[in-house]
This record gives sequence, C-alpha cells and structure tokens, in this order.
Amino acid sequence: MNLAPVTAVTIGVGPLSIANVVAVARHSAPVKLDPGALEAIATSRAVIDALAHDVRPHYGVSTGFGALATKHIAPEQRVQLQRSLVRSHAASSGAEIDAEVVRATMLLRLSTMATGRTGVRPIVAETYAALLNAGITPIVGEYGSLGCSGDLAPLAHCALAAMGEGDVRVAGELLPASAALRAAGIAPVVLHEKEGLALINGTDGMLGMLSLAITDLRALLTTADLAAALSVEGLAGTDRVFADDLQQLRPHPGQSRSAANMRAVLAGSGTIAAHASNGFTRVQDAYSLRCAPQVHGAARDTVEHTTMVAQRELASAIDNPVVTLDGRLESNGNFHGAPVGYALDFLAIVSADVASMSERRTDRFLDSNRNGGLNAFLAGDPGVDSGHMIAQYTQAGIVSELKRLAAPASVDSIPTSAMQEDHVSMGWSAGLKLRRSIDGLSRVLAIELLTAARGIEMRGESPSPVSAAVINSLRERVPGAGPDRYLAPDIAASVDLVQSGALLAAARSVTDLT
Repeated sequence: MNLAPVTAVTIGVGPLSIANVVAVARHSAPVKLDPGALEAIATSRAVIDALAHDVRPHYGVSTGFGALATKHIAPEQRVQLQRSLVRSHAASSGAEIDAEVVRATMLLRLSTMATGRTGVRPIVAETYAALLNAGITPIVGEYGSLGCSGDLAPLAHCALAAMGEGDVRVAGELLPASAALRAAGIAPVVLHEKEGLALINGTDGMLGMLSLAITDLRALLTTADLAAALSVEGLAGTDRVFADDLQQLRPHPGQSRSAANMRAVLAGSGTIAAHASNGFTRVQDAYSLRCAPQVHGAARDTVEHTTMVAQRELASAIDNPVVTLDGRLESNGNFHGAPVGYALDFLAIVSADVASMSERRTDRFLDSNRNGGLNAFLAGDPGVDSGHMIAQYTQAGIVSELKRLAAPASVDSIPTSAMQEDHVSMGWSAGLKLRRSIDGLSRVLAIELLTAARGIEMRGESPSPVSAAVINSLRERVPGAGPDRYLAPDIAASVDLVQSGALLAAARSVTDLT
C-alpha cells in the first residue's frame, strides 16, 4: 500500500520477485527484456517452427484446442486458428477488473515468455513489454476464469489488445485497442503457431492477485499490531502478557514478531505504568487484547506460507504444451490453479479472523461496563451524543461480510469443455474475493485506530511515544473528541491513513515495527 520507488524491472529467464510484480502492476515501473531472455525465446521458437512443418499433429501447433484437440489444422489456417482462439476466449463479463490486477497478469505472462519455454517469437514478448510501458491496460471483466487451463478469459483479453482488438484504458480513458496502439507507435502482433495458446494458458491473474495481497497484508498485519496495542493502552490493559519469555514458550515466529511490535508500541506508556502501580482492576484482559499476538502471529505465518507458494509459482514456466529444456513439446497439467487458489483462500480466512478480533476490541471501548471508566460509546455527553456507537455497526457489517468471503472458492469445481476440463480450481474467484477482504480488513482496523485514539485521549493519561505519534498523525485529518459530528468523513480519513501507510509510518518514526 505504500508508494514504492519506480525503477525499471528487468525481465530475464529467471523469476521475478513479489516486489517486482507490485512495482510494475501498482506503481507503473517500466520493464525491459534481458538479452538472455530474448535469446531463450528465439531458441524455443525454433522448436515450434520445426514442428509446424512436421506431418505429425502437435497440440497447439497443428491441432485444435481443448475438446477439439484431435482436429488437424492445415498450415494456411493456423494464423486464423490463433486469432480465433484469442477472440473466442476473450469472453469475460461483469465489472472491470482493477488495472493493477490486469498489469500484473500481463507482466507475469511476459515473465513466462521470457523463460523460453512457451515457443512464442521475440516480437510477441516485446509487444507485451511495450504495452506495459505505454500504460495500455486491456479491459477485463470479473467473470471468465475458472482458474484452470490458466486464467483463460482474462489472459485472452490481454492477448486481444496486443492484436490491436478490443478495448483498453490509457490514463483512465477508454479507447479501442487499435487507437491506443497506434498512438503509442506499437504494431499489432499477428500470432503464429502456438502463440495464441501460449498467451492464455497460465495462472498469471491468480498469481498477480496473490503477490499484491501478500504485500498489502504484510502492512496490514503490522497495522493490526499497532491498533491492538493502542487498544490495550486505551482500555488500561496490561503489557505483561506480551513479554518475550512468554512468547518463547510457544515459538511460532509470527506470534513472536507481533508481540515484539506490541511491546515496542506500548514502551514508555504512562497509562500502562500508572495502572500497573495502582493495580489492575482485571485479573486478566479479554482474549481480544491478551491473545492478539497469537492471532496476528498465526496470520503472519500464513502469509509466510503463501509467500513460499507465490515464490515457487513465480519461478514456474506454465504453459500447455510446454517446450522442455531438451527441446520437446509436451502436454502437461501445470496450468491447474489449485496451489495458488488454496493460498488465496487461506489468506481470506486469516483476514476475516484478524478483522473479527479488531472489531471485538473496538466494542469493548464502547461498553461502559467493560471500558475501564470511559464514557459510554466514548460519547462527549452520553445520551445527548452517540459517540462511536454506529462506527462499530459499520465494523460489524464489514466483519460479517469477511466471514462470508472466507468460505473457500477452491472447494468448488464445475466441469467445462465437454468434460475435458472436468476439475477446475476457481482460483481467480478466490483472488477477487480476497481483494475485497483486504479492503474490508483495512476499514475495520481504521475504525479501531480511530476509536482507540479517542479512548486514549478521553482517559487523559500519558500515552506512549508511539501512540502519541500515531494520534498526532490522525489528528492532522480527524478532530478529537467533542460533540457528535458527521462521522463518515472521519472514518474515510482514517481508512486513507491506514491504506496509504501513513499511520504505520508515524509509528515507525519512533520505533522499529516489522
């Protein structure tokens, strides 16, 4: 979510990093093809050219596709075969997919071309690089991929744009692809044997969404630690349960990191110190406070697992058929999206749970029986004012939706292509719902931070240096407690501060948070 430096990303035979994907997809970093990649592409193309002249049929080169793979295609029909494949598969529907997802999809298909395992000509890869650098983003609808045989429809829309057909956006303006390519000086590509198939047969959309999600969740889980710590402080809780020696009794690495973050945020808190010396009124804090490192840490460890999945997928050359290292053209099942789909679903589960715990902490602030002496609903004048009462309703509505979104897409499968493709991953759907989950999590955390800051101020004791920095940053956009006012703009400002990373940056100006 934070702005990253925009430096060129070189695409070679080896894998891109998650950071590379985010740089190009989200921050429009330029791309350039490594000469070694262009050489590898040309080498594998020679294999395809040789097979094109073979009297024996070869899938994707001289045959139809899918359930029509047994039909031989004459040489004079093969350009039309590839063109027809792309046109017919560009069949998405629904709302436009975010530009960053489409750009990630194109980049990752380009990276697969650069491995030299797909058999396309160098001009095809160069055209994709030119489209990315010109900011030409194909229009892709949300429905059309089942996450098997690749993200077929989304990738076909990208290939269609490279052919100079379909619609695209450039700097937000909707244009015919032909006009956009002409304005950018890019010649539409004419696809030869196997090239249409190579452009649509990958897990690139799913993987792009996974890469973006991992990046966002890393920031949001640290933000969740920050929010939980401010809630502990505002509710006059104890920090003793976050001690390192207690965490080491259960040595999950994510838990240790989250507890360390919370200790760092609470260090120097006058509120914590005052209540420690006076004696806490509660023997133990509620689970939503005391067990935050355990839940946030488990979410962190899940992100680490999905990072491993993403890195393996980034190092993959996914196509069907694929040109092997020894020059064979072989059919395979590497396009099945199950590994990525499972990872996307797992992240939706932890996003919902972290948000659920955040909402419970917010609710404690609003209940005068549980908030340690603060006004009911943190209202300026309870009864006359409602304070943050309805902000918690908003959280509750979001958390309820996140629980629904946590139901895994990857357990579903609907057979297609005359039962040839009789099991699919639904990984694309998993990615789309995860993106909504992450947005919801950021909003829930923003409301918790807004509420915790108000609770700390109303308690009137000395906050920790980190809490003070975060509250000061928030107060630049959102006024403090007082008579009720129009609350939606306050929530919107807090959401922006969370999604932009500004509140996290304020905390990091005082201490290191990981």
